[in-house]
Amino acid sequence: MTILEYIQPDWPAPPQVKAVTTTRAGGLSSGPYRSLNLATHVADAAAAVAANRDRLSSDLALPAAPRWLDQRHTTTLIDAACAGGTVVADGAVAARPGEVCAILTADCLPLLLCDRAGTTVAALHVGWRGLFDGIVQAGITRLVATGTGADNLLAWIGPGISQRHYQVGPEFRERFVERNPDFAPMFAPDGTRWRVALDAICESILQGLGVTAIYRSGLCTCADGERFFSYRRDGTTGRMATLIWLDEPPRGSAEAWQAPLNHPDFQSRANIESAPGAEAEFGDRMRIR
Repeated sequence: MTILEYIQPDWPAPPQVKAVTTTRAGGLSSGPYRSLNLATHVADAAAAVAANRDRLSSDLALPAAPRWLDQRHTTTLIDAACAGGTVVADGAVAARPGEVCAILTADCLPLLLCDRAGTTVAALHVGWRGLFDGIVQAGITRLVATGTGADNLLAWIGPGISQRHYQVGPEFRERFVERNPDFAPMFAPDGTRWRVALDAICESILQGLGVTAIYRSGLCTCADGERFFSYRRDGTTGRMATLIWLDEPPRGSAEAWQAPLNHPDFQSRANIESAPGAEAEFGDRMRIR
């Protein structure tokens, strides 16, 4: 069994903010779900998914089990601390240490948010429907309601399908451009169809809401079958997870904020860094999950 590999956001979040995106390496699933599938709603063996989730929690020394969601392309966010089982939502917010926000993707964009002081974090599942319906606006509104300004937030757009790989029809483009003409440059013509840059649309929405510190992974899930699941590429496939949480307050020294992700033992494993400034390549079917 291979070791787990992670994408770590390349953003200047304070050290108590911990975040990763998983890859498909290091799990027990087989076939099209090889190997670290973390989704229970696909047709993977339940025992394998449970073992993968346990291995993830152990490997990252998570302070609690991730708050898994029943994602349905809504604009609903929940408090990661809320009690109960899996709920229908596409985002989670945490304002205390020990609460782990988690979203699953296989082409949709994972969007992470935090304030510069590191007091509140959020994870959003951002597909084309969520972009159109307002999931990004809902996330920013939720964090601004805590008392911070939008210009005091950091945003990281994780691995998702790139423009090169995401082809859509003219009606799709018309719908978005009618909503906001500024989206027009984010569609590249491809014969009678168009290729859309979801990450660019996401960044444009963030900027319109007053967020200025925006970072992108530049990684395409559809283009890299070794590292990433892709619904558009494969149809039957697994899901990666993107997690964010707050570490416990320091006990006597600033170094305490660094565990576990900044610990040398963790860094020595085969974690994968995001490619800062790298251009994402983008996608091919309408529906993304």
